[in-house]
Amino acid sequence: MSLTKRLLHIFPRCSAAKVTHTSGDRNSLPIAQALLTQVDRSTPNLQLLEIASGSGQHVGFLAPLMPNIIFQPTEHLGVHFDSIVAYADDCPTGNIRAPFHADISRDPKEWEIPQAPGSYDYMFNCNMMHISPWICSIGLFRAAGQLLKRGGKMFTYGPYAENRFLGPQSNLDFDLSLRERNPNWGVRDIMDLNVVAAETGMKLDKILEMPANNKFLTWVKL
Repeated sequence: MSLTKRLLHIFPRCSAAKVTHTSGDRNSLPIAQALLTQVDRSTPNLQLLEIASGSGQHVGFLAPLMPNIIFQPTEHLGVHFDSIVAYADDCPTGNIRAPFHADISRDPKEWEIPQAPGSYDYMFNCNMMHISPWICSIGLFRAAGQLLKRGGKMFTYGPYAENRFLGPQSNLDFDLSLRERNPNWGVRDIMDLNVVAAETGMKLDKILEMPANNKFLTWVKL
């Protein structure tokens, strides 16, 4: 059975509290396909930490496809919590925990619920780095270096420049619009992220080209 057909059986309910975004509808399936080829789908009770869960749309889509993985959503903005909880409540496989507040610019020991080192098998972060200050990208890798088990993976998704090249024109225009809105925002270069990764015990393992000129990056804890 194809992944698309399986989804029709997995998602029978919908809560009015859920917030959905067109971009999430568009990219959830490609993200799921990328994840499913890179995670252990048989070992029970693996742990995945999602940073910046937003509306919860992605975790709500992904968790039923990987029932052996416990998903822990987090978010900095409290306005999103009701929607994340709605996705967790409606999850047919019951493997989404309640969200908690996490400021990724701060050390994980200072989060609302302090996290123990080496407590996660996976981390996931979607479309955050380009709409947050650089300190948040640094914090994301710091958290991965602390919280992932050795050999654990962090998956990040969004637009990225590579070796000082950003294309096509739509990504260049997007980057300019971000920096006009906030000079601390902007599409990040994988070259710069590699430096931060090395400083935090992480290494880039794989780059997948995704629809709409995005990339799916896999980082491994050394």
